[in-house]
Amino acid sequence: MPPSTVALIHCENYEPDNVKSAIERGISLLGGMRHFFQSGESILLKPNLLSGRPVEKAVTTHPAVFKAAAELGLDFGLKITYGDSPAFGNPLTVAHRAGLAAVAEKLHLKFDDFENSILTSFPAGNLVKHFPIAKGVRSADGLISLPKLKTHGLTRMTGAVKNQFGCIPGLTKSEYHIKFPDADHFSQMLVDLTLCLKPRLYIMDAIIAMEGNGPGNGDPVQMSVLLISSDPVAMDTVACELFEVPADTVPTNKWGTIFGLGNSNFEQIKLVGDSIEAFYQPDFKVERGSLSTKHQRISKIFKNQVLAKPVIQESRCTKCGSCVKVCPTTPKAVDFLNGDKNRPPIHNYTTCIRCYCCQEVCPENAITLERPMLGRIFQRLIK
Repeated sequence: MPPSTVALIHCENYEPDNVKSAIERGISLLGGMRHFFQSGESILLKPNLLSGRPVEKAVTTHPAVFKAAAELGLDFGLKITYGDSPAFGNPLTVAHRAGLAAVAEKLHLKFDDFENSILTSFPAGNLVKHFPIAKGVRSADGLISLPKLKTHGLTRMTGAVKNQFGCIPGLTKSEYHIKFPDADHFSQMLVDLTLCLKPRLYIMDAIIAMEGNGPGNGDPVQMSVLLISSDPVAMDTVACELFEVPADTVPTNKWGTIFGLGNSNFEQIKLVGDSIEAFYQPDFKVERGSLSTKHQRISKIFKNQVLAKPVIQESRCTKCGSCVKVCPTTPKAVDFLNGDKNRPPIHNYTTCIRCYCCQEVCPENAITLERPMLGRIFQRLIK
């Protein structure tokens, strides 16, 4: 595989002019807008809109990054639309709460259809041969993906490859957690999806990233960098390098390389822009142990004693029921006991598939991932 190029551009804050000039510089180092687009094309911006949390929580792509990408596209003569399907809630409502809709309205950008889908054949898929893709995505000539750098319970980190999951509308995404409950197969699906969609360009918001209990309830951490590339695997690999996690321990990187999506060999990635040494975060709080990919041969008898499980902190729980609504299993692996909504829901770990959707959508940071003692021992043994 030929070398991939990733631009690392220093950007200290979200001041709009700073962000726009940083992104413009990064795209220029990659060959300029003409290298990726033709004037007059319809291009959809795909931010990360996990939920409508306040912008300072670092849950979603920052409005300043979204604005800069949109303006650069418009300046070049592109017809820009945008959209995403959040884990829970109305897409446009979430866009308003995350601050993107206000930017879009000023720029006269349409929020495209992310509630309805078109079944899209993908014969070249390695694992998945068709996807229900949002109509707004299908109507565009191409995509610009705007991921947010965050930790993730299932795949260790969420970045450029995983950002395309939002192109599958609504709770349909939950079906994929049922079909592919372990991190390896789920990541293979994500790689196939990205191969199917073929975004032209990726701009990763890591000015303020998220560590800890991501992707929805972690802690913001200043990293002061934007990553720009046409190779999502190389981009995620460089992100791993920043917090000193081996790239191949992120399953989307591993399978992205195997399936030909991109390059996870750091030595074969060309870095342009600013020196990577300025952005290292060795103390970045991310799961550095094994993921469920290394436990696929474990008997189901031991599964609940080995894999990290979602745990509800009752003192924080507001009984909103978001975790219950998003749980993909039948019957629900997390539910109100006997329908009593005056008490926090409880998990049934015998039916829980460890997809961590409940932890992902909890608006109160009331669900954490805890690895049982046997799992911690097992983790030390296989290192």
